[in-house]
Amino acid sequence: MFIYGFPYILFEIVFSRDVLRVLTDEIITVPLFPILLSWHLGFSFPIKYFSRFALYIHHPTFLFYYLRSVFKYITHTFYQTFLNAEQESTGYILANGKRFDRKLLIVCLFTAVCLTLIHYFQETSFAFEFLRNIGADRIADRLEERLHHSVHAQLWRLAWWAGLIVFFYLLVPIAVIRFVFKEKLSEYGLRLRGAFKDIRIYILMLAVMIPLVLFFSGTKSFQARYPFYELKPGESLIPDFIIWEGLYFLQFFSLEFFFRGFLLHGLKNRFGFYSIFVMTIPYCMIHFGKPLPETLAAIIAGIVLGILSLKSRSVFLGVLIHYSVAITMDLCALWQKGFWNH
Repeated sequence: MFIYGFPYILFEIVFSRDVLRVLTDEIITVPLFPILLSWHLGFSFPIKYFSRFALYIHHPTFLFYYLRSVFKYITHTFYQTFLNAEQESTGYILANGKRFDRKLLIVCLFTAVCLTLIHYFQETSFAFEFLRNIGADRIADRLEERLHHSVHAQLWRLAWWAGLIVFFYLLVPIAVIRFVFKEKLSEYGLRLRGAFKDIRIYILMLAVMIPLVLFFSGTKSFQARYPFYELKPGESLIPDFIIWEGLYFLQFFSLEFFFRGFLLHGLKNRFGFYSIFVMTIPYCMIHFGKPLPETLAAIIAGIVLGILSLKSRSVFLGVLIHYSVAITMDLCALWQKGFWNH
């Protein structure tokens, strides 16, 4: 197959003035995973990019140029985001450096309070005791019945946890932004415009993460943790597991807004590009107790997703990346446990 494509690409190289664009910039538009997959299977893989450029990859040279262009794109994105963030931060500090930063204080305090309350109230025993201490015995009894003794108790417990996440990670920050800061939510990452401009990074991250998930899904620590909703022998995915995956998505949306929206964009005026690393610290810490590879990966993910949010001023691509990996983890865990063999 490459023999037929080679004269055409040779023609492009000889007669085109933009040789580097042919060999690098246009190749970045092709997802890495299908190319590597086709390469592994021994297939020739066509590359087409809305133009006369057509190439069949069947030689390591072209894969080298592809990977080099990927690295070039990532470093350019990193550096450009760094410059823009630092420029905006410098301007803000020059204009407001001597003033007390009320917004920074509020963002930090609410972040600490929300993380603390989630940590304690996700323990249902603490929640029941708290409700009884304030005289809400009837509510505590009903809640305990639903969460521990009903037919769908497991789903109710997960819904309780997801509800806490949505309340403290999404609703509370929205209330602070709208009624305390009196600012637009779009300034904190809730905007669709330009959200998927860097969709190529989404494809690249999936190409990297899916093989890793497949590998680690065979470990005992992974299978003991995922999926959060534990299917009983013979239980169908419908309806409880599907309902849980919907709640799982809301949880990830709230989480991304809290860390890559409210916290990151609330700190960027003062800390600039380095607000990404400040945000990554508590983000990593909420993964304590999970398998070690996942907790370490959270550091890298926090930085990458932070860069994407700072660049696009949107959290939606982060939500897409995060949930895609999470649902892949759940499906792989079910596969490793033999669920799909039933």
